[in-house]
Amino acid sequence: MKLDENYTKGLEVLEKIDKENYEAIVNSFKDSVAPDLGVLAVSFNYGQIFSRPGLDLKSRMLATVAGLTALGNTEQLRFYINGALNVGWTEEEILEAMMQMIIYSGFPNGLNTILTVASEVFESRKEKQTI
Repeated sequence: MKLDENYTKGLEVLEKIDKENYEAIVNSFKDSVAPDLGVLAVSFNYGQIFSRPGLDLKSRMLATVAGLTALGNTEQLRFYINGALNVGWTEEEILEAMMQMIIYSGFPNGLNTILTVASEVFESRKEKQTI
């Protein structure tokens, strides 16, 4: 698949979100059953949507955490909670945004996303800091 300006912009955004892991995430698609999916995700999600004017990256990250929480999407949520911390949100702010979503998605999603996913991300980051 042809790489374009949106792909380049998308990589720049991903690097801001998770400097340590963004290349591994992008490369993980190369040997998958749908290698072009990685290019499409980077180009569209980050090169076109996350790069739009109107909201800064920090705001987009909190909106994404809230949306994934409301959907109960525990897989991608790990990446975005970590990214939200990387761009300047605090654990308390992230938890408040996630708890706000309980109104819309119910307690089961809140329990799964807050008590499991957020806890795991916060604990993992603390462990890395002590190493």
